[in-house]
Amino acid sequence: MKNLFLGLLLAGASAFVFTACDKDDDDQKNLVELAQATANLSTLVEAVNYAELGSVLSNESQKYTVFAPTNAAFTALLSSLGVSKLTDLDKATVKQLLLYHVVAGSVKSTDLTDGYVKTAATFGTTTSALSLLVGTSPNVTLNKDVKVTTANVEASNGIVHIVDKVIALPTVVTHAVNNPNFSTLVAALTRPDLGVDYVSVLSGTGPFTVFAPTNAAFTALLADLGISSLNDIDAATLNAVLQYHVVNGANVLSTQLTDEQEVTTFGGGKFKVDLTGGAKIVDAGGRIANIAVVDVQANNGVVHVIDKVIRP
Repeated sequence: MKNLFLGLLLAGASAFVFTACDKDDDDQKNLVELAQATANLSTLVEAVNYAELGSVLSNESQKYTVFAPTNAAFTALLSSLGVSKLTDLDKATVKQLLLYHVVAGSVKSTDLTDGYVKTAATFGTTTSALSLLVGTSPNVTLNKDVKVTTANVEASNGIVHIVDKVIALPTVVTHAVNNPNFSTLVAALTRPDLGVDYVSVLSGTGPFTVFAPTNAAFTALLADLGISSLNDIDAATLNAVLQYHVVNGANVLSTQLTDEQEVTTFGGGKFKVDLTGGAKIVDAGGRIANIAVVDVQANNGVVHVIDKVIRP
């Protein structure tokens, strides 16, 4: 099933002056040369060299879209990590972080739309690409709080968009918090009386597979139960429901789901997968939830969007 939100929209205000060449394609700098020629991207160049990605990003046979953090963005990252230089970080980690800023293809702002896009970074040793969420209102953002400050800087082998922060590798929690369609789910997961710190748990190593109900799904649940608020659900019941949406110890992609597959959840409950006429979940009470968006990949698991709250 295709990701229904797949796409990307970038448009930047010119808060940072970055002049692209007006030469023919044969005279244009490649992505690496473009960064090398720009003083405010010198730390990015250091990172690319340290991660040994220069040959990849200068390859003229491939086209890439690069979200390029400024020197100030890298300085803020290093400060938050308590280190003074990039080489204090593990090389493999830096490489994965940089690849999370790269998307295949040369994508101009006029060609893009809202939603998730797959990056060049992958989950663990798999080929499952990490997902990046793009928002367009009121400002263009990546994973909610990273802003594009300058768009459409052309290179001979792609496009550069300047961003004001280094985009952190996402957890399944990141994907939930960043997407406004999951605000009710986040409110449920963070209710203080539950006795479980779901944010810490789901920010851990995992892997986790999360079947995430939308806000509309929770609204329908409240109507079905005849209540007006999540606070009307007792803590034990809400814990059971939330844990029923999580599979621990597995990164289960949509291609790995099989018809009549029985899935054991974090809380020990089970549901079945029905692939007839589209992927669905059948919960313990026979209620059916459609899987609307699949394979939103994080660094510690994967999220699938469902249109109903399933119940154990």
